Amino acid sequence: MKREPSLRERALRCLARREYSRLELQRKLAPHAEHSDDIQGLLDDFEKRGWLSETRVVEQTVHARRSRFGAQHIARELRVKGVSEDAISEATSRIRETELEAARAVWRKKFGKLPRTASEKGKQLRFMRGRGFDLDVILKLLRGAVEGE
Repeated sequence: MKREPSLRERALRCLARREYSRLELQRKLAPHAEHSDDIQGLLDDFEKRGWLSETRVVEQTVHARRSRFGAQHIARELRVKGVSEDAISEATSRIRETELEAARAVWRKKFGKLPRTASEKGKQLRFMRGRGFDLDVILKLLRGAVEGE
């Protein structure tokens, strides 16, 4: 008979695949724990050892999402993962430095040409907003594209 893996083994298997925030790992382990104190103690130990790191979660998420999404979308995703507001604000301030270039790359890949009508412009604006880019960045992008930037 096969024995059930321990909480520690389950957590290590998860972390071997990708970085998890404390909240994500807690949610993943909760169905397998008898007491929530067991999970908290394990997560505290993992943080002390450097196996669980909020900084790495932020870096990995930003790296994976930056080429397709804006700062607002990434910040929302980090909040869902349970990342602290300080870490989120620090990450979004770094992201906003290159927001226009990222928006331009996403816009070029999806549309590549300027909108000819108001409905096309609305479609492009809605798409870019849905990807988490600020309205002022989108408008700057479309104006810059018009001016031949």
